[in-house]
Amino acid sequence: MNNHRLLTGLLSAILLSGGAYAQVETEKVISLEEIFGIAEANSAQLRPSRSAEDESQREISVARSGMLPDINATLSFSYIGDGFTTKRNLSDYQKAPIPHFGNGLSLNISQPVYTGGAISGAIELAEQKSTASRFATEMQRDNIRFQLTGFYLDLYKFTNLRTVVENNITQAEKLLEEMQARYSQGVALLNDITRYELLVSNLRLQLVKINNTIDILNNNLIITAGIPGGTIIVPDTTILDRSLPVYGENWWQLEAIENAPALKLARNGVEMSRTGEKLAKSEMLPKVGLEAGWTIDGPILVEIPPINRNLSYWYVGVGVSYNISSLFKGNRSVARSRAATRHAIDELEAIAENINIGVRADHVHYLEAYEELKTQQKSVELAERNYRTTTTRYSADMALITDLLDAANAKLDAEQQLVNARINIIYYYYKLLFTTGKI
Repeated sequence: MNNHRLLTGLLSAILLSGGAYAQVETEKVISLEEIFGIAEANSAQLRPSRSAEDESQREISVARSGMLPDINATLSFSYIGDGFTTKRNLSDYQKAPIPHFGNGLSLNISQPVYTGGAISGAIELAEQKSTASRFATEMQRDNIRFQLTGFYLDLYKFTNLRTVVENNITQAEKLLEEMQARYSQGVALLNDITRYELLVSNLRLQLVKINNTIDILNNNLIITAGIPGGTIIVPDTTILDRSLPVYGENWWQLEAIENAPALKLARNGVEMSRTGEKLAKSEMLPKVGLEAGWTIDGPILVEIPPINRNLSYWYVGVGVSYNISSLFKGNRSVARSRAATRHAIDELEAIAENINIGVRADHVHYLEAYEELKTQQKSVELAERNYRTTTTRYSADMALITDLLDAANAKLDAEQQLVNARINIIYYYYKLLFTTGKI
């Protein structure tokens, strides 16, 4: 029994170690554009849009098939029972023998010639739906790209914050060692050491939280983009060195009008509504088609006694049909379609207005981010100078521990804000690209 348990434990350990080996994490430097490309091919969130686009494309073929002739063939075999005859008052019953085997074969062909625009309208509507599906895919792709941009830049930001906090921990620990040495010499207070140890403890806790956030962001990135599990993404550090264009607001507004997927989709919705009007009007028009047919039936039952032969005939002609009820029903359908078109136009105007507002706000924030960067660079310079001065004064017993703590916190805050300012420039640039449909 003990040997069995030992063997089971060894096998479990081997399996667990093999699983751990299979999940070895690998670091990889990936640019944001590379992540976009991977997501384009692998993102599970994009697949439903792709399949919907393929489905709508096939709907065009279905609509075009309405231009083809309708061909119907009928073949029947039957058993026919004997009949009987009577006078009009149902007296004088007489049996009428009938050939029992019946057969029928017919072939009918109908080719639409004029449908009032119903077929061409259906094809046009199917093509517009396919276009709408493509625009919807572009919109979903842009949403995924902007979501990935947020994850990527946050990952970059927290990676830089981790470096800032680690550097501050190193400086704080070095200063703490100096304080402990001075305390052993009797020239520093134990309370000072305790308060600075609390600062170091808080920095370490902050580092733990930053590492956890990095892990979450990395997981969000690889899952959303469809990157293999176990990959640790290292942001491309050259992203901050790019020279980003600073166009005027009018340029961005024009780009949004031309490229924003939401506007494309709304314009397409107006076109679809107008096509719906055409289809509604087509119901009020006659339908014309060419018809041809051939029939062979037997026996011939219209004769008395029945003739045990096949009767065959064929025909060609023109068929005209008109739905008379459309005279009092069609106007309501047309009015409903016109109302739908007005609604689609209102939707287009509302979306255009929202995009205009969004571009304006994003452009202002984009320019503001550059000013913020200049301010934060100066703040870091002043904070570092203040920290060095305060550290020197504290070592010379010319400053209190509170002054040193304030200087350390101010330096940490300034460095973190500088990281945020650099990332904000990139973020608002991509936000502009997203809003204008150019991401």
